[in-house]
Amino acid sequence: QVQLVESGGGLVQPGGSLRLSCAASGFTFRYFDMSWYRQTPGRERELVATITGTGITNYSDSVKGRFTISRDNAKSTMYLQMNSLKPEDTAVYYCKRPRVDPHAVDYWGQGTQVTVST
Repeated sequence: QVQLVESGGGLVQPGGSLRLSCAASGFTFRYFDMSWYRQTPGRERELVATITGTGITNYSDSVKGRFTISRDNAKSTMYLQMNSLKPEDTAVYYCKRPRVDPHAVDYWGQGTQVTVST
């Protein structure tokens, strides 16, 4: 069974840094593009960043220049380095693996809470 487990969230002051991890299992990790999303109460889940199986990255405008997505295929793990954090970055952060075809499903982790506050 596909499993995605996020970790690394916590409380950090504005301007601080945090690194999130997503440990994957149950599939051949290197074959899949992966993504980070985030969600706050009252808002839709938002795409933060994506990375292809070979390391090509894309970022939302709100985090570009501050966040870096990366992956270690040998460890089946994806990361999100978050620098210059702002209060508006506060959210539950999720990793996602896309479906393999239209009959399959997207897979999500349980999420990790990031709180940016004084």
